[in-house]
Amino acid sequence: MTNNQQFKAPSASYTLQRLPIIANDTLRAWDAADEYLIDTAYEIINARTNDEQSILLINDTFGALTLAFNEFSLDNWSDSYISHLAAEENLTINKIENEDNRIQFIPSTKGLSKKYKLILIKIPKTLSLLEDQLFRLKAHIDDDTKIIAAAMTKHIHNSTLDVFEKIIGTTTTSLAKKKARLIFATNDKSNTNKSPYPTKITDEKTRLTLINHSNVFSKDKLDIGSRFLIQHLHECPEAAHIIDIGCGNGALGIIAKRHQPNTKISFVDESYNAIASAKENYNLAYPESADDASFHESNALAQFSPSEKFPKTQLVLCNPPFHQVHSIGDHIAWEMFKQSREILETDGEIWVVGNRHLGYHIKLKKVFGNCRTIASNPKFVILAAKKLDKLNRSRK
Repeated sequence: MTNNQQFKAPSASYTLQRLPIIANDTLRAWDAADEYLIDTAYEIINARTNDEQSILLINDTFGALTLAFNEFSLDNWSDSYISHLAAEENLTINKIENEDNRIQFIPSTKGLSKKYKLILIKIPKTLSLLEDQLFRLKAHIDDDTKIIAAAMTKHIHNSTLDVFEKIIGTTTTSLAKKKARLIFATNDKSNTNKSPYPTKITDEKTRLTLINHSNVFSKDKLDIGSRFLIQHLHECPEAAHIIDIGCGNGALGIIAKRHQPNTKISFVDESYNAIASAKENYNLAYPESADDASFHESNALAQFSPSEKFPKTQLVLCNPPFHQVHSIGDHIAWEMFKQSREILETDGEIWVVGNRHLGYHIKLKKVFGNCRTIASNPKFVILAAKKLDKLNRSRK
């Protein structure tokens, strides 16, 4: 453990780690916005005479907020399965037991069931997710509810404040502290609009109708990376079982089934919104083939396991993200490639689309011992790697 994994909160000092775990990771599992939010929230809690605190945490990244307020009744509401998993693992690392389930982990696709005295929000990267969350939050705000949001100053824009003003009510900001800032919002009951999400689009080229929840990547149109890979899915080897990893709204897996109608598809993503979208879109495209698909929230493929219905995998389709929240890097792609190799049967393949400059061919060669280019254009490249048995791999 390094010093930057020791996190001090008013309640205690904790050890925190990020997920996925990366060797020699220098990034912290919290930021100055977490610290600012926690300190301010404790000032409010200590000033109240009523000891009963019902706290809602929204978008807690790796569990810093959950641990800081673990002694209270908490609801952790997030669109990230990894964030929920990280918070649970950090509770375990710090030997904190969730007695009487006082800490509830609620997916973004599930509704809230009560009103809260204190609502703490980490501003998400996606403005539409924040918008959707605020709309759905309105019914759970009491007259004396305190609403505080936080982010690093560079991630708070006029559009961020406009969303709070439009949906919640009067909005103010704090002074900056360690390059972090707080947002305070006061509920205006006259604001009664409903969330516009999920939305629906029709892509003319693929003849796909896509339902997109608020945190799905490229909600307004099919993203160009996926579109490029879709043009070449007819070239994929036949597979009894295909995994669409980092599936987003499920477009890759849905089109793959057009070319291989007898295949079974597993859609995997860490976003609850993505899995909800993929499931709705698959069922819209193939209403008679519901038994041919499965849907999984997972940290890459760590929580996915083959079953009798969805046995060994012959093909993985992958359009990997190159960021986690605001951190840019290839660590998620690495996890996806390594775990795909573990789950593929011998001679099974992974097909990857990515920006040319990301150098995925180097990573695939390290993981699989081979890589070939299927297609390329000035911006994107489609790569394929095959899982070889040990003998064949040693000859490469």
